[in-house]
Amino acid sequence: MRKGYTYILKCADDSYYTGSTIDLLVRFIQHQSGMGANHTKKRLPVTLVYFEEHSRIDIAFNREKQLQGWSRKKKEALIKGWVEELHQFASCKNETHYLKFRRNKK
Repeated sequence: MRKGYTYILKCADDSYYTGSTIDLLVRFIQHQSGMGANHTKKRLPVTLVYFEEHSRIDIAFNREKQLQGWSRKKKEALIKGWVEELHQFASCKNETHYLKFRRNKK
């Protein structure tokens, strides 16, 4: 299987687009020329702000799906390399979270 890339683009309207590909340069050129996804073609120009290289395209695709579920703040922490903030944004803040539940039971 071929290696793959997971990437995040920042669009002209300040939104983010997350994708995966086997050829990062070709895919970026497609996005930039309006031949990429519907989201990016309506929000040109785009800037590549983050990417990861993976040993297989299926791993890159699965990582894409994971990142697509993340909040904007969490994506920005990843882009900026802010590990501590990334963990902070990843933690559950719900009242029903098991750590809060255990604390309330004492």
